[in-house]
Amino acid sequence: MAAERIFDRAVSVRVRGCGCEERRLNVRVNIELLSISNPVHKKDLAVRLTDDTDPFFLYNLVISEEDFQSLKSQQGLLVDFSAFPQKFIDLLQQCIQEQNKDIPRFLLQLVSSAPALDHTPVSLNVVETNPFKHLTHLSLKFLPGTDAEIKKFLANCLKCLKEDKMMLEEKLKRTEEDLTRQLSYTQQSLSEKSRELDKLKNEWTSYTTALSNKHSQELTSEKERALQAQTQYQQQHEQQKKELENLHQKSIQQLQNRLSELEVINKDLTERRYKGDSTVRELKAKLSGLEDECQRAKQEVLSLRRENTTLDAECHEKEKLINQLQTRVAVLEQEIKDKDQLVTRTKEVLDATQEQKVILEESTEEKQRHIEKLETTIKSLSAELLKANEIIKKLQGDLKTLMSKLKLKNTVTIQQEKLLAEKEEKLQKEQRELQEMGQSLRVKEQEVCKLQEQLESTIQKLEESKQLLKTNENVITWLNRQLSEVQMAKKLDSPASAYAAGRAAVSPLSMPDRPSFHSSGISHPISPLYAFQNFLEPIHSKNGNSQCPVQLNSQLLKPSQCSDAHTVPAAGHAANKENGDQLGLESKYFKKKDDSIPLRGLSQNTLNSEYLRPYLPAKAQPLPKAAGTPASAYFPG
Repeated sequence: MAAERIFDRAVSVRVRGCGCEERRLNVRVNIELLSISNPVHKKDLAVRLTDDTDPFFLYNLVISEEDFQSLKSQQGLLVDFSAFPQKFIDLLQQCIQEQNKDIPRFLLQLVSSAPALDHTPVSLNVVETNPFKHLTHLSLKFLPGTDAEIKKFLANCLKCLKEDKMMLEEKLKRTEEDLTRQLSYTQQSLSEKSRELDKLKNEWTSYTTALSNKHSQELTSEKERALQAQTQYQQQHEQQKKELENLHQKSIQQLQNRLSELEVINKDLTERRYKGDSTVRELKAKLSGLEDECQRAKQEVLSLRRENTTLDAECHEKEKLINQLQTRVAVLEQEIKDKDQLVTRTKEVLDATQEQKVILEESTEEKQRHIEKLETTIKSLSAELLKANEIIKKLQGDLKTLMSKLKLKNTVTIQQEKLLAEKEEKLQKEQRELQEMGQSLRVKEQEVCKLQEQLESTIQKLEESKQLLKTNENVITWLNRQLSEVQMAKKLDSPASAYAAGRAAVSPLSMPDRPSFHSSGISHPISPLYAFQNFLEPIHSKNGNSQCPVQLNSQLLKPSQCSDAHTVPAAGHAANKENGDQLGLESKYFKKKDDSIPLRGLSQNTLNSEYLRPYLPAKAQPLPKAAGTPASAYFPG
């Protein structure tokens, strides 16, 4: 049988007897776990109540697992036997913590049926007090100890006391021996230290006397040296003093002259500063006024926008009856957008004025030059702001008329509030969709701005390509004319049929049509240079074996003189008539079209490509001026 002590402390207990007043008693509670291995392994809980002042006060309680099951069922405990000892100890510790308070929350009560605790059974109650009632968490019945148990308990107490006494006596002997040893050791060390002290005192006295003598001698010698040094220093000091006084007077005169000059400069600078400050204040006052007006305009615009949004929401809420007004609201929204653009312009102008303000604050010296420019800009800004205010007033009038119409229609909508309550959820969804659409509209507006920039760039390219077309068409017509003149002069001596065939081949009216590349998917006509190349190739093949080919000499593209060729002015005149006496294309080809496609691939170097390479000389000179067109128009770059 092995015993394990778990708890052993003194606890204050309230003792209640039958027909007696309550009294307090300090009781020692001892809790042990008893493990029995023979014949069956068991564990019992032994609780003992004793009083340190009364050796005959003894109450015992042994709880086995079977007894605990009955106690658990009787008192409604929720704990197993293995956890019960710890929970009981926790309750006792709470009672110990609360025992010094006036109104303790947890307390222990020892209740007996007899008026006094005279070997009668006792119940130990763990009670929790609250304003409503006393709750007993646990109630354990203790039996008084028999004579044999009391004797056994007293014998155990005597045995423990004797063991404690023996331990204390042994400790006392050890401490006495230690103390005697320490005493003897300290006495010996004390006698040694006293001797050393006497020696040190004697040495110190002799040392101090020797030191005092040495110091007195050193002091006298140092005093003499100090007097000599003092006289030398006084003489040097007087000389330095005179030199410093002279230098000081000279520096004072220089500083006074400098001071007078600086005072004159300071007066000029202060006058300039006051003038600059006055101008800056005036400009700041003007700018602050303008900023206040702009802020008012912004606030009014924001209020108008909010009112517009509320009106739109109300109009959407009253769908069926306000469908006729939706067109009007859309028009008003477009006008508001236009006016928002005006407001953004005014904001940009205000930003520009703020930047000018920062520049003015940084450079105060250059403000007099820029005052006139700032006044003109401020006047223009004020005019624009007045225009914006007039526009806002018009908007306010329109909104007031709308509000009056909506007030008239509110009387009709009161009857339909029941129907509108059902449709509010739908309208909230539509409002969300409207917000999303507004965001998408903003994104599309940004895309439109980008597309406009691209359109402007394409228009510029189109204009450049049209100018190139003009020059190219002028070159082609002039070359056609020259070629027709050459062919007419050549075939005057030949038969009429050959002459007619030559005219038909050379005339610009009988030029081959512009080919289209159906196989490559290009359906628009090819540029005139490509047709000119196709036109020149048969002529070059026909005239390859003739005696007078077309040459471009120092006069550039003049027909060469040969033995059987004569220039006929009438033929040139006829060619001019056939071409209508116009160089280049007609005026309708130079009109600007909005839906036109920019010509890609027609660069300034097309005239130098392989189309005209067999007909141009190695060193080409500028063309002669024909019909008022400069030679630089034919070959740009």
